Amino acid sequence: LRVLLVGLQGSGKTTSAAKLAKHLVKKEGLRKPSLIAADLRRPAAIDQLETLAKQEGFDFRADRGAKNVAEMVGRLMHEAESSGSDVVIVDTAGRLQIDADLMEEIRQVREVLQPHEVFLVADAALGQQAVDVATQFHSTTPLTGIILTKLDGDARGGAALSMKAVTGVPIRYIGTGEKSGDFDTFYPDRMSQRILGMGDVVSLVEKAKEVVDQKEAERLAEKMRKADFDLEDFLAQMAQMKKMGPLGDIMKMMPGMGNVQVGAREEKMLGKTEAIILSMTLKERRKPDILNASRRARIAKGSGTQVSDVNALIKQFTQMREMMRMMKGGKGKELMRRMGQMGGGRGGFPGGGFPGGFR
Repeated sequence: LRVLLVGLQGSGKTTSAAKLAKHLVKKEGLRKPSLIAADLRRPAAIDQLETLAKQEGFDFRADRGAKNVAEMVGRLMHEAESSGSDVVIVDTAGRLQIDADLMEEIRQVREVLQPHEVFLVADAALGQQAVDVATQFHSTTPLTGIILTKLDGDARGGAALSMKAVTGVPIRYIGTGEKSGDFDTFYPDRMSQRILGMGDVVSLVEKAKEVVDQKEAERLAEKMRKADFDLEDFLAQMAQMKKMGPLGDIMKMMPGMGNVQVGAREEKMLGKTEAIILSMTLKERRKPDILNASRRARIAKGSGTQVSDVNALIKQFTQMREMMRMMKGGKGKELMRRMGQMGGGRGGFPGGGFPGGFR
């Protein structure tokens, strides 16, 4: 399989090359990807691709002294395939805007490479420019698909509709974050839900399946059912949630929560909650009822927070534990009344938002 990536500078081509390789290995059965750096004008781009390839253990090829890009790509491609690579991904040069030299270089590279796939890598935040970019690239080197990047930002992907309309080629993949695993196959129905602010529950569930320890999740759920949930368990639950990525990204996949702004402040609040719990002894986490004034003062000092922060966390945890007991005892009406009371207060656990004051 030979893949050619094209696009403007800053669209995320280089990171997408590594992400695509990882995705093809992890989900599409390929075994040995080779990444070829074809941006001879920007040494930093070559270095970046080399770093990303090494991080994932992928084959990397470049010739920093080459003069003819097309000749170099052809030579490195044959070397890669001769060494057993089953997919070759070529990261081409980009520009801040499209020009004749760029298009001619890409045309020559395509002619030598004879790719099976030509993907336009495009920023999801592109407005009208998305149509112009897609049109010009498609006329020079017919595209087979589009990779939409930076969907972790405010953009919901409206550019996808414009680019597909003018080229007639499908959106094949999407990049949703900076990590190498923040990349997936594009599903039109999920994107339409994202554009409409309806969330993306299926992707959320799939993400959870990938990163969450199923046995640990079942253990925590059972403890919640038995109303036997302590702060040690909550710490484990926070660790599971952090594996899924930034809180803001998770919220965007939840129905009705796409417009909730989650920034550095809210992430910091969650960090503060974690610091408070980590400053407790194991005994204190398992038996928070023993947290008297002197213990709370020590915990606040150890976590770099205020005693009021510790008090608020303990209060919220106590309320949550009481809710669990009501659920176990079948006191539904009383539980709904309590949840209503908590919803008007300071954010914390279920019924009052997230710990640390975020709702």
